[in-house]
Amino acid sequence: MFRQQINRFFNALTFYSRIPGPNWVDYSGEQLNRASGYFPFIGYLVALWCYGTYLLCSQILPHDVSMLISMISGILFTGAFHEDGFADLCDGFGGGFTQADILRIMKDSRLGTYGVCGLLFMLLMKWQSLSALSIMWLGVSLVVAHSLSRAWAISLMMVLPYVQEDTLSKAKPIAQQWFKRDMLLAWCFALLPLYCLPLGTSLSLLAMGLVIFVITWRWYQQRLQGYTGDALGASQQVQELMIYMVLLASLS
Repeated sequence: MFRQQINRFFNALTFYSRIPGPNWVDYSGEQLNRASGYFPFIGYLVALWCYGTYLLCSQILPHDVSMLISMISGILFTGAFHEDGFADLCDGFGGGFTQADILRIMKDSRLGTYGVCGLLFMLLMKWQSLSALSIMWLGVSLVVAHSLSRAWAISLMMVLPYVQEDTLSKAKPIAQQWFKRDMLLAWCFALLPLYCLPLGTSLSLLAMGLVIFVITWRWYQQRLQGYTGDALGASQQVQELMIYMVLLASLS
């Protein structure tokens, strides 16, 4: 049982980040399908990496510059996995009208105007929101945002079907089937950091996250008739940004 969980953790780590795993781990589609429960825990690692980078840079560089370098380090940690999905979704929803058109555009490796603009504004809003947060709350805010946003993203698998059936899709191994136990584990990881925040702030984050989740669910259902890997990545990015904004409004 313990070995099985270790396999799933390292499958999640190598899939959702650029961190290599040990050779003795069983890397397979079956293990990756059950690794979603560790997705928010990977958010812990990304957050701690970003926060550590910020603390190191802030010793010699201004606050805003240190925050920007911290964001860059986070993108390098994940390989821009979710940012790529957000940009592709902007292109697909901006340039496509039917489900077939949207899916075709999203699979195109070229980045269009909608994707460039969407990604640029998303990163700028993250940078400004993080730069404006109190340093006292920065570490906790990063952990909460990176873990909770990932839990909301994979929860879309519970309410929507997978619609990208090509063999090259990156998300196909994790979209085969979802399990209640894995989803419960993911939400345990996501909710744990909320205890470090004031109760009102935590409730506001959950309420805002639920509203965005429902809107995203209905929007994907209408435009895509389901979800893709890019759609999950885009959802994570939107939830992460809104968490920063709620924290900024509440904690400042």
